[in-house]
Amino acid sequence: MEEVLKIQQKIIPEMIELMEKRYNILRNIYYSQPIGRRMLSRNLELSERIVRTEINFLKEQNFIEITLPGMVITPQGEEVIDKLKNYIHQTKGLNDLENIIRQALGIRDVIIVPGNLDEDLNVMKELGKVAANYLKSILSDSSIIAITGGTTVKDVVESMPKINNLNNMIVVPARGGMGRNLETQANTLVSNLANKLNCNYKLLHVPDNLSSEAVNAMVKEKSVKDILDVIYSANILIYGIGRADEMARRRGLSEEEMEMLNLKKAVGEAFGYYFDREGKIVYSNPTMGIKNEHIGNVEHIIAVSGGESKAEAIIATELNNKNGILITDEGAARKMVRLFNEN
Repeated sequence: MEEVLKIQQKIIPEMIELMEKRYNILRNIYYSQPIGRRMLSRNLELSERIVRTEINFLKEQNFIEITLPGMVITPQGEEVIDKLKNYIHQTKGLNDLENIIRQALGIRDVIIVPGNLDEDLNVMKELGKVAANYLKSILSDSSIIAITGGTTVKDVVESMPKINNLNNMIVVPARGGMGRNLETQANTLVSNLANKLNCNYKLLHVPDNLSSEAVNAMVKEKSVKDILDVIYSANILIYGIGRADEMARRRGLSEEEMEMLNLKKAVGEAFGYYFDREGKIVYSNPTMGIKNEHIGNVEHIIAVSGGESKAEAIIATELNNKNGILITDEGAARKMVRLFNEN
């Protein structure tokens, strides 16, 4: 199959380009439906004339329908999107990228989806769908799933199908932190995921940025300790990755703390820890939940993050994470490989 693809790319490269373009159009409609032609043109950064031509072709093939609210994907269109995934994956050389990144980071597995989140917000939904499918494949009776908050994990939860055939599973927040946005708080996502999995859950009502003294006092409470014991026993951890500067602002760190992060050259953040370019922890928020020393005991550590701008942060947080599974996008992956080659 790979040999055939390489020959096609050499002899008729325009066919590959056209297929990728139509795949991107179908995928964009699928995740944004119903969507108008003008909005689609803007999302894909293509002229309305080109989009009109392609839309007419896709309609003739019965891959889309044009309704009053906008374009929608037909069942035949969904089938084409699904069947084209592996083909597009290979034509873009994403299998090779996955192997390069997996070996460079020293992690268990890497899954790359086409596109760049920095340029196409629909890539976030694709990341969520792929992560949800991966989670579904590793779930078993008595699984303990710990998840962080954030928009990335929210998309994973929303993409998760209903599951009713597993017993004694439990979902818990990976760490404390109330946050400002209720929809992306860890506790909210825990409840939503537990509903999808038809299982029990426990919540941890602890705000971010507590003092160390307050944290030490609260962990002595039996109700808190019981929840922490479950969190520390998690065999699946799902989390997003952020740039250190962005996450410091979002978590409300002081000017002094932000300056300290800058001096220590922090570039990435994951579950409250800030990492430098060599993957060393240079700072952490004093809060309750999973600690870095527990990470090595977690069987499946699933990081979900995309966008070229996150490449350096992903490398910093994932280096030598032996049980790590990275689900990222093409934009971040290609930038990561460039960074590896520079070092």
